[in-house]
Amino acid sequence: MTSEQQLFDETPLRRFEYDDSVVFAADVGPAADASVDVVDGTVIVVADGHQYEQEIPARDARAFINHGVLTIEVSDGEGDN
Repeated sequence: MTSEQQLFDETPLRRFEYDDSVVFAADVGPAADASVDVVDGTVIVVADGHQYEQEIPARDARAFINHGVLTIEVSDGEGDN
């Protein structure tokens, strides 16, 4: 199942539900110096000199950016609202 939400109030965020995890994905663009971290249930993205923060529904998540696509993985259904 997938659904679409908003990330950082602008970027479409897709949600993919699997048996053992929930994955959120967003195309944040090709910023060369983009980085991401998860701190206490907040995803922090720094790109093009700007910082964006988004709370996520789980404290136990990992996030990474690959080729301009932000991926946030939450295991065991902890991403459910």
